[in-house]
Amino acid sequence: MDARVKTVLKYVLLLGLVAVLLYFAFRGVKWSDFVEGLRNCRWGWIVATIALQWLITWLRGNRWRIQLESIRVGDKPITRRETYDAYAICYLSNIAFPRSGEVVRCGLIGETRKASFEGALGTVVIERTWDLLCMLLAVVPLLFIGHFRDFLVEKMFRPMAGSMQIGWFWIVLIVLAVLVALVFLIRARREQLARSKAGAAFLKFFRGLADGIRAAFKMDRKWAFFAYTLIIWVGYWLTSLWTIRAFPAADAMTGFDALFLMVVGSLGWVVPVQGGFGAYHFIVSMTLVPVYGFDKSTGLIFATLSHESQIVQMLLCGLISLVSWAIYRRKLKTKTV
Repeated sequence: MDARVKTVLKYVLLLGLVAVLLYFAFRGVKWSDFVEGLRNCRWGWIVATIALQWLITWLRGNRWRIQLESIRVGDKPITRRETYDAYAICYLSNIAFPRSGEVVRCGLIGETRKASFEGALGTVVIERTWDLLCMLLAVVPLLFIGHFRDFLVEKMFRPMAGSMQIGWFWIVLIVLAVLVALVFLIRARREQLARSKAGAAFLKFFRGLADGIRAAFKMDRKWAFFAYTLIIWVGYWLTSLWTIRAFPAADAMTGFDALFLMVVGSLGWVVPVQGGFGAYHFIVSMTLVPVYGFDKSTGLIFATLSHESQIVQMLLCGLISLVSWAIYRRKLKTKTV
């Protein structure tokens, strides 16, 4: 099958999944109540969340810059503009092509010739590991509150444990075993691989990735990296809290509710569809109904406000950074000529 046809089919299927999720999320909703609910929202808080999301993107760029400095090539420093623009374009790319953003931002940094694509990708592995750890830590206080604990255990942990019993445990174990075996095989056969162009290219990628992972543990400003990580996740919690403040029906909610919705909402971004459309609406609205007793329309208004404010920020900042990077790329070409 032609590569273009495969690409088209892939995105048709993804768009089909988006449509199905949106259908189930909005099925049975009274649109008059939905529109009226949006009118009654406090839009000043939504504007504030958009500004805060921009700040988080800038902070994530700065945090990544600390890692990249440990694998920098040459004397010229990696600038905040470069890492911020790369991050903003990463989010924009994820809206169009799910899971493409990490590769895109590493490619952009590779264009600067201040760090290799492979090395940048290695730093991303470490970065995402810390983000996963922060998410797990955010779950801990929720396990001490009854209705949160019941929902997380009954609706999330037990279904996941059940699927692991069916076969996921062995799948994960096999994948890890294959990865370990692959590492040892590459190390044992590296001289033979280096004799062919394809093998040499693969070795270069593998070494660059490994260098990026190792270098991330040797950051000069480790405490700054950890401080940025803490501030970023406090920012995510504030984004959730401020969205609640924009929502009149949620006036009785507290900071713990914001933390809970932050954790649940993150699952909507994990599903590999463009920009989390459909998945985020479905997961968040279906959580608000049993836990808080909201009707379906009210739950969807909250999910829509939270999701679309993030999408607006990603589109605005991503498009501006796309123009900024095009200008920057032209300057790079001029300098190399």
